[in-house]
Amino acid sequence: MTPTQVADQLRALGLPRGATVVVHTAFSTVRPIEGGPLGLIHALQATIGPEGTLVMPTMSAGDAPFDPATTPTLDMGIVAETFRSLPGVVRSTHPAASFAARGPHAQAICAPQPLVPLHGPDSPPGRVWSLDGFVLLLGVGHDANTTIHVAEVLENVPYWQAHPCVVRVNGQPATVRLPETDHCCAGFERVRPECPGHTSRVGQAHATLMRSRTVVTAARALLTHDPLAFLCPATKRCPDCDAARANIGRPPPVPAPTHTSEGRPRWF
Repeated sequence: MTPTQVADQLRALGLPRGATVVVHTAFSTVRPIEGGPLGLIHALQATIGPEGTLVMPTMSAGDAPFDPATTPTLDMGIVAETFRSLPGVVRSTHPAASFAARGPHAQAICAPQPLVPLHGPDSPPGRVWSLDGFVLLLGVGHDANTTIHVAEVLENVPYWQAHPCVVRVNGQPATVRLPETDHCCAGFERVRPECPGHTSRVGQAHATLMRSRTVVTAARALLTHDPLAFLCPATKRCPDCDAARANIGRPPPVPAPTHTSEGRPRWF
């Protein structure tokens, strides 16, 4: 399949020219496409045009000082790993939860953010939400949909886990524990009936396109009804969800100061 054919499929799905869109994808489910991962990126860019902004997660291990230009992604897939180093792509500077973007809104989406929360309103997916952008799940499910974490932060869910992360404080590397709404995320599929979106085939993959605000609104409604809606039941014995549940009622750790007196981040 050519990038032009993939772009035609994306337009048929409903992705408009000029869109700001966060893309989560597993290329193994989409291929074959001429040009490989780069061909898919070209198809996405051709669909939204130069007036659109393409955004992808480029999260990393956090086990070494972060460099936006060289730190590799972790479990984000070959498309995001390819995208982050392309000309004109901006990468945000969070040491564990970075995103990459290219287009008119790239600088604003990837501007420095607080160290915590990782995926709150003042983060790349939160900024796409505020811009009324889109979420495209391409060959992946809602368990990869980072935008749902924005809803968890807005609803102040009671569960959390903390993970070590290397940051720079006043230029020196230091390891801090960053609390986040981390769990297995299989429960994010509960959003699907409330937020079906537009669905179709793109390449060989099942694709779902949704408004970011629709995703957040649907997720917040579920959490309002049940604050633990996205955790696996305790009877399932899911290690990640059990660890998050075990912290309910406990204050999360406070990481290193996140801003200087001038309001500038100080961890990189």
